[in-house]
Amino acid sequence: MEGVLIDCVQNSLRHLLYRNAIFMCERLCSEFPSEANLQLLAACYLQSNQAYSAYHILKGTQMPQSRYLFAISCFQMDLLNEAEMALCPSNEPNAEVPNGAAGHYLLGLVYRYTDRMRSAAHQFNQALSLDPLLWAAYEELCKLGSAGEATAVFGESASECIQKQYLSHDVAPQLQSSSDDHHPVSGRQLAESVSPRHLRHLHVNNIKENSVNHNGAVFSGSAASQSNNGVHANISFYNTPSPMANQLSGMAPPPICRNMLPNGPNSSSVGADGSPRSTVKSTIQAPRRKFVDEGKLRKISGRLFSDSGPRRSTRLAGETGSIANLSGIAVAGNGANHSSKYPSSSSKLGSAAFRSVTVRKGQSWSTESLTEGTRSELDDSRSNTTTTSGSSPSPDTRSSERDGSIMSIGRASMSVSKVASGASEVLSLMKILGEGYRLSCLYRCQDALDVFLQLPHKHYNTGWVLSQVGKAHFELVDYLEAERAFSNARLASPYSLEGMDIYSTVLYHLKEDMRLSYLAQELISTDRLAPQSWCAMGNCYSMQKDHETALKNFQRAVQLNSRFTYAHTLCGHEYVALEDFENGIKSYQNALQIDARHYNAWYGLAMIYLRQEKYEFSEHHFRKALQINPRSSVIMSYLGTSLHALKRNDEALAMMEKAIVADRKNPLPMYQKANILVSMEDFDGALQVLEELKEYAPHESSVYALMGRIYKRRLMYDKAMLHFGLALDLKPSATDVATIKAAIEKLHVPDELEDNL
Repeated sequence: MEGVLIDCVQNSLRHLLYRNAIFMCERLCSEFPSEANLQLLAACYLQSNQAYSAYHILKGTQMPQSRYLFAISCFQMDLLNEAEMALCPSNEPNAEVPNGAAGHYLLGLVYRYTDRMRSAAHQFNQALSLDPLLWAAYEELCKLGSAGEATAVFGESASECIQKQYLSHDVAPQLQSSSDDHHPVSGRQLAESVSPRHLRHLHVNNIKENSVNHNGAVFSGSAASQSNNGVHANISFYNTPSPMANQLSGMAPPPICRNMLPNGPNSSSVGADGSPRSTVKSTIQAPRRKFVDEGKLRKISGRLFSDSGPRRSTRLAGETGSIANLSGIAVAGNGANHSSKYPSSSSKLGSAAFRSVTVRKGQSWSTESLTEGTRSELDDSRSNTTTTSGSSPSPDTRSSERDGSIMSIGRASMSVSKVASGASEVLSLMKILGEGYRLSCLYRCQDALDVFLQLPHKHYNTGWVLSQVGKAHFELVDYLEAERAFSNARLASPYSLEGMDIYSTVLYHLKEDMRLSYLAQELISTDRLAPQSWCAMGNCYSMQKDHETALKNFQRAVQLNSRFTYAHTLCGHEYVALEDFENGIKSYQNALQIDARHYNAWYGLAMIYLRQEKYEFSEHHFRKALQINPRSSVIMSYLGTSLHALKRNDEALAMMEKAIVADRKNPLPMYQKANILVSMEDFDGALQVLEELKEYAPHESSVYALMGRIYKRRLMYDKAMLHFGLALDLKPSATDVATIKAAIEKLHVPDELEDNL
């Protein structure tokens, strides 16, 4: 009876019938109470997105597998101390971390979110040493800035490790000849640990994660199993209103959104030269953005460029990354990835935990089904070579037996060669993906783009890779190329939410309000419980200057996933726009508690202190941001502004020069350099810089206004009046108009007298 019930539960889990699995597993635990059966029941609840039930079922259990599942439930409920105690009991300091690579990965996440980065990096490295294909661990190391080069991590030692894992599970059973091989392994108990082989996370698409056994059954995470009714039933759990809820039913986006590119990513998007570069760079380089949106100051040492305050930029990975939607795993082909209602959930851990419960006495279902097939072949060969008469085999029979054993060894050696070649191919792919992602996390974005271009077309033209390409262009402040990459990613994986929060910010910077609106609606209709969807919706309202509604949407994203770093940063931006600096500081600090390398939060804090004229604090935070992203021309420009405010003009000029070299198409550092030269009364040098700047930014009124001020101070009133007029003709903001008109009225008033008026 117990075996029948266990098989019923396992079949229900395979077919995503979680309600039936829970019901039958409760019958199993009632009839045969044991910790192993409790593990199965807890796994059923975890897969059905009920971590709290698994927590209460497993509390106080001692088996390693029970401790691991209990730690998973604690992590999803944000009980990090209990999760750590389950994985590393204080009364057993030398106890082995349960579940191998997956256990070390989970412990690394606990250390990361309790601000013990060195310990976290050590655990992630341990996980990779046990399972080189645990991509999620390498991804976390990249986010911590502690990852080694991918060529070393996925090198020869990794290949040997993979071969050992496969040979120990697949080849060894082929060479066994005991009578036990003829019978399937009993399913009465779950194993206390699981091989790292079952915890691989090859998620080139990073949203769709599944595990398929050798019989074709799909194991999936919890949230994807929920029906539409189940998803909408959970919406009341969230307090933030849905401002677009009544506008999303049955609305098809216009052609401008659906058909941004004439060809799909797998058709003629690959150029005639056979290079995947044509996917993103198939057209002539579009003109650079009018101005770096993050580089638009309001008023700092004179009037700057335009009307937009400091805006968004991010790293993600999503951040997206690896912590978003801990137990939400999309089933292949279902087109949705419903997030857990617990903000601390992640599909990677969910996938690892749920696969581990399919183990029977140390052997997985997939291994069992594979070895059964090979054993049946061996049985057939034995039946053809054994004698049918007499108790002792004849010489011919013994020869046949020897031939059979040679055939078995031949099969084994052939399997070894296949495993070796397969491992080599997978690791070659991982080297490129890993190195590209590592460079991206180090903000060596152009290098990362060059590495991604080494990928085969079929891997380059996937949603995950194209999203990483879009993020790299975004960090390079090349919004047009970023938009092309993200739109290709949408075509390749329309169900994927990877990088869509960044895509919405790209459209925000490009002022594409219609396309941003339809993107937000599509994301909401795809998964209204994903933080990326509400970040896109918040950007829509922020573009319309409705900062209060935008803030509510970003707060809802935080509510859905409290570890979604970018949502905290976006909240900070909106608080700054509302001039609520206290709450803005809190939001940025919350982002840094989750990810200390999220340079955008350091940048946001520095901008607040700059506006509050706390220049020492501003300099400190700009330097912290620059340490993380040392190639950002925008950060260098503002750091130079802080140094100028501190009367350290030589350092400020040196920083501006460095910013100009970092990005010659960014007009901000050139304008700031001219301002510094004016304050030092080097008018000729300032005019020379501004004349050069006019070539890059011919429509910026602030440039002409500053030239007018310089000519006025040099008593060249005709040229001053000319440039003030040119500044007004370029239709500046209302505040700039008032400032320029006031300067015209006082054109003949000396600056010394003007200061006293």
